[in-house]
Amino acid sequence: MPSAAHSAARAEIAAARRVVVKIGSSSLTGPDGHLDELALGELADVLAEVRASGREVILVTSGSIAAGIGPLGLANRPRDLEMQQATASVGQGILIAAYSAAFARHGLRVGQVLLTADDMVRRAHYGNAQRALHRLLELGVVPIVNENDTVATDEIRFGDNDRLAALVATVVHADALVLLTDVDGLYTAAPDTPGARRVSVVSSPTELEGIDISRRGSAIGTGGMVTKLEAAAIATSSGMPVVLTSAGLARPAIAGEDVGTAFVATGKRSVSRLAWLAHAARPSGQLVLDAGAVRALRGGKASLLAAGVSAVRGEFEPGDPIELVAPDGTVVARGLASFAAHEVPAMLGLSTGQLRDQLGPHFAHELVHIDDLVVV
Repeated sequence: MPSAAHSAARAEIAAARRVVVKIGSSSLTGPDGHLDELALGELADVLAEVRASGREVILVTSGSIAAGIGPLGLANRPRDLEMQQATASVGQGILIAAYSAAFARHGLRVGQVLLTADDMVRRAHYGNAQRALHRLLELGVVPIVNENDTVATDEIRFGDNDRLAALVATVVHADALVLLTDVDGLYTAAPDTPGARRVSVVSSPTELEGIDISRRGSAIGTGGMVTKLEAAAIATSSGMPVVLTSAGLARPAIAGEDVGTAFVATGKRSVSRLAWLAHAARPSGQLVLDAGAVRALRGGKASLLAAGVSAVRGEFEPGDPIELVAPDGTVVARGLASFAAHEVPAMLGLSTGQLRDQLGPHFAHELVHIDDLVVV
């Protein structure tokens, strides 16, 4: 008999008014690298049904690089960055054209939204993305979100858009996140291992201890179970349930049936671009805090001032994610740097007034603003 947590999570997914659905490259392409328009069309059919029921859908799709593999005559996914970018450029047009045709059969329009990780953390970019997605939904358009792989660098290895999907879900105030992949759920061991069992529901991160999630995904995709669990952690800690299953089970998964693995929401509903900082950003460096700064940050009501910083580590530019650490190395918070790493040493230990007097008005600011900071 299903547990109360299991039933509640499935019921929340079934009742979700606004759903973010993410599908990976391996579910959209055939073994030859070409886009599988039949699979894409079947997904569009399912999502059109969801729309017809009065619910809203945002689709986060991988596949631009995979869709370009066949047309360019490549044997498999390219490894070097420049070729990945070129392949994405060719494939993106093919991918969005296929989605446009598939949804048009149901009288639905789609809008392409290309994002990078920067768009999810920088204040101005985040607001622009949020407004664009909300307006598309107001117009009755189905947003089709993909990472901007043609210009992305480090983001190319973003986890097959799993984490991007979780951040998009926070941006649009989603009620549920559905992660579609090439396996039908999380298992206690690799699915082909004798005795492996499907995990129907995960109520807390501690329930994942002892489960082997190290196996990579397909050769076409870039993600694996690790990135999917990271995405689930971002979403559930932001107050929304998640279901992970295969693309072929999308319909029953969205309907709240017992397929795949459901993840119970563990945190309060929040709509914060800082979810990325807490869970998924790759920090570029560190600022070492003194005891007073640690107390102030943990109080949750203060920006980080230069007077409370004793050392700087690594190389970073303004706007890069960094870790804020206690004297013993414990990570206290993450934030977006207001200054470049090479500017910080001259600022250490100085008050705002001293910064203005000794270095000039440009330096009389916090090292990390409270609006760009999250305690971990």
